[in-house]
Amino acid sequence: MTAVMRVMSKFRLAVVQLQVSSDKANNLSKVRRLVKEAAGQGGKVVLLPECFNSPYGTSFFSKYAEKIPGETTQMLSEVAKENKLHLVGGSIPEEDGGKLYNTCAVFGPEGELILKHRKIHLFDIDVPGKIRFQESETLSPGNSLSTFDTPFCRVGVGICYDMRFAELAQLYNRKGCQLLVYPGAFNMTTGPAHWELLQRARALDNQTYVATASPARDEAASYVAWGHSTVVNPWGEVIAKAGHEESIIYADIGESDSRSRKAPLWRPPRTGRC
Repeated sequence: MTAVMRVMSKFRLAVVQLQVSSDKANNLSKVRRLVKEAAGQGGKVVLLPECFNSPYGTSFFSKYAEKIPGETTQMLSEVAKENKLHLVGGSIPEEDGGKLYNTCAVFGPEGELILKHRKIHLFDIDVPGKIRFQESETLSPGNSLSTFDTPFCRVGVGICYDMRFAELAQLYNRKGCQLLVYPGAFNMTTGPAHWELLQRARALDNQTYVATASPARDEAASYVAWGHSTVVNPWGEVIAKAGHEESIIYADIGESDSRSRKAPLWRPPRTGRC
């Protein structure tokens, strides 16, 4: 069954592209500062990158893993409340019941935990001569869809590799989501090939906004992120895009974007029939 799509209200989305280091305390301190900066620029929904409190890599997940609630999510709760905004907490390595997950926690303006999304599709890739990475060696997958409501629109959450699966975005569309957010850390092989392409495809296919938050690029890291955090409108146009360095990008979502007011090219089918 398809949810009724409500009218989207205008708001400013802020995407934080954080330079992540091996110093967790420093990572958290920078998040606190950058979210405050984003709020000062009018950000009402703020998106953080995948693995923002730790280096990204199978050898780091167990070392940096936390319970939820824990140190990192307590900080996210405080920052969301202090700045009166919705904070999409990228992702962190989560430990629960002896298993590790790649988990996004979302907090509301009163500091309340709204949802916890565990990455469904684990990143297992082997491109001969370029990159091999197997999240499934250490992580367990999530198994549920995750949406939350703001005063502006309904939001669907995925993490990185989740973006490659068109069916997930279609399910979120049918649940009435008008914005899809994907904290992600594409690399120097998959990034230039597919990062922007996938975002524009998910946006156009579902007539939704799509936002991605990557860590900033660190050429000295064992896993080098592509960067280029991006916001795409339902017309499939890039309306905000970062370089590869630490930065915050902003997108005024809704009424100020004339393309979003145009009649959609098509509506995703409600049944399996074409």
